[in-house]
Amino acid sequence: MKLKTKKRWNLALVASLALATVLSGCGNGSEADANQTYDPNSKLEFTWLNILHTASPPTDVIKNKLEEYTNSKINFSWVPDASKEERITTALASGQLADVVTITMMTNSTVRNSLKSGLFWDVGPYLDSYPNLKKIPQEVRTAASIEGHLYGVPFQKNMARSGLILRKDWLDKLGLEVPKTLDELYNVARAFTEDDPDGNGKNDTTGFGDRSDLRYSSFKTLSSYFGTPNGWAVDANGKFTPEFDTPQYMETLKYSHKLYENGYLTRDFAVTAKTDQQQQFAQGRTGIYTGMVDISSLENMSQGLQKGMELVPVNKISNGDGKYHVWSEGSGVGGLLAFPKSEVKSEAELKRLLQFVDKLLDKEAFMYMTGGIEGEHYKIDEDGSFKIINQDKWQADVQPFAASRPSEVTYKLKDSNPRKQMANELIQENDQYAVLDPTVPLDSQTNNEQGTELQKIVTDATFRYIMGELDDEGFKQAVQSWKDAGGTRITEEYEAAYKTSQGKS
Repeated sequence: MKLKTKKRWNLALVASLALATVLSGCGNGSEADANQTYDPNSKLEFTWLNILHTASPPTDVIKNKLEEYTNSKINFSWVPDASKEERITTALASGQLADVVTITMMTNSTVRNSLKSGLFWDVGPYLDSYPNLKKIPQEVRTAASIEGHLYGVPFQKNMARSGLILRKDWLDKLGLEVPKTLDELYNVARAFTEDDPDGNGKNDTTGFGDRSDLRYSSFKTLSSYFGTPNGWAVDANGKFTPEFDTPQYMETLKYSHKLYENGYLTRDFAVTAKTDQQQQFAQGRTGIYTGMVDISSLENMSQGLQKGMELVPVNKISNGDGKYHVWSEGSGVGGLLAFPKSEVKSEAELKRLLQFVDKLLDKEAFMYMTGGIEGEHYKIDEDGSFKIINQDKWQADVQPFAASRPSEVTYKLKDSNPRKQMANELIQENDQYAVLDPTVPLDSQTNNEQGTELQKIVTDATFRYIMGELDDEGFKQAVQSWKDAGGTRITEEYEAAYKTSQGKS
């Protein structure tokens, strides 16, 4: 049997509520579909709406290898990470989807509502039929589910990847130690701005580089260092409080505003994209970067721009009490590989696509998507260390696929770059400090419908406070506006969902 799903990008498919209701009522397919069988040896052709985290899409080198390994023909439609929210939500609303859709914005209200509405297959009942998919831990499946339904294969991620990268050479030049507390970190930001760390006699450096994304910028990481709950706090009585309505969030606001007011945080952070933030660091204009996972990329980007650059990853910063907290990204879930019923019309097609994803979890596919081709892109040294041997070719052929791996935790590689290896080990260490978001496995209908728009109230107020455009009272008024516009209902719905999940009446 040959399964071949066709590309339907230009069809005016309407993902209306009525359609969603019909699809939801149909379950996972008709009785006839359920009786179909699939041939695991069939050639699979399919479309994949995927997120691009690099400046350019990959060449076909690794794509061809993956197609050969999985007996498939893949038609990618790449969505730049910077525009993923607009592009994915538009695709969901218009129905212009693909056979496989990469969904990373699990808290986005449009995305969550689409998942819950029945537009996608519930893959939960199928995973245990595949050798790799059945190994996905139950806690990961639970965290990726909505009201007990798993609407895609979870991307398995580290529990908490957050941390900082600092210019170690600048610390040494200024006689500073690697910071361990928020006060010490503030002093490093000050020194990196005011004390001429690059020694060129010019006032041309800033402590913190940053970008217009509260979640993956310094703010979220700093807030976890202050002990802010991750998304929501829930007490022993099941009462929920949003993170931005806590004293710790306010402490983070004041800290970040002080950084900004004194020039220790880049002035244009609110309109800076990730790639520009990386370029600022690589060019020696900033000395603190958020995201330990990017340490090798920053070193590579600095080649020819910075001489003697030495970096150090840092994962443990306390608020002075010696305790460590790092926010967890989705409780180890990085999103879903989801299968729309509008494209994947039969259970047989679904099973063949799941087999493809299962094959991506093999070590061979993992190495293609991580390192590329041995001897051409990478080598394994005598001590077992993994090393990229052609950086330019790896970036062009391989790097864009790294974020598409269904799991980044199934296999461990020893990195030949000692700074990258140290960062990897610190990310693993973060597991013991990870602060989970208690709402990840819960559902709120109001949040599904209004959450993204409501969050903009708080996001805007946070930016404005940091830049000195709002005071304490102004921020509190914004929080109250969030509550009045639907936030209170979201809180109540999460409390009810939590009570149900705990088996309480």
